[in-house]
Amino acid sequence: MPTTDDALALVAQLDDVVVHQNARYRVIQVAGRTFGYLWEPTRTVGLKQTLVEQAALVGERPEVFEVQFTAGGFGWVVVHLEGVERSELAELVFEAWRLTAPPELALARGDRLPV
Repeated sequence: MPTTDDALALVAQLDDVVVHQNARYRVIQVAGRTFGYLWEPTRTVGLKQTLVEQAALVGERPEVFEVQFTAGGFGWVVVHLEGVERSELAELVFEAWRLTAPPELALARGDRLPV
């Protein structure tokens, strides 16, 4: 079960990422565009996904994933860290980053997941 520190470590392995601390949560951005949120007190991460992926995750495991919101054709999910393995979190973080990163940055990274 990953911790919030694990989530931050995964994010830190991706290119051009900046994490901003707000009063109650952290905002995770690539190239100035948000792709995630981290709430340490609740041990949850909000991540950008496709609408199809949002529906699949929430439909399969509603005790682990919940709908956060939809915006611009994307479905954001809240991930309860106690319900996922680090490898699954790495895939979710990477996909959120790839959906948000400039195309040339995502292309240069390829399919290399954070570990």
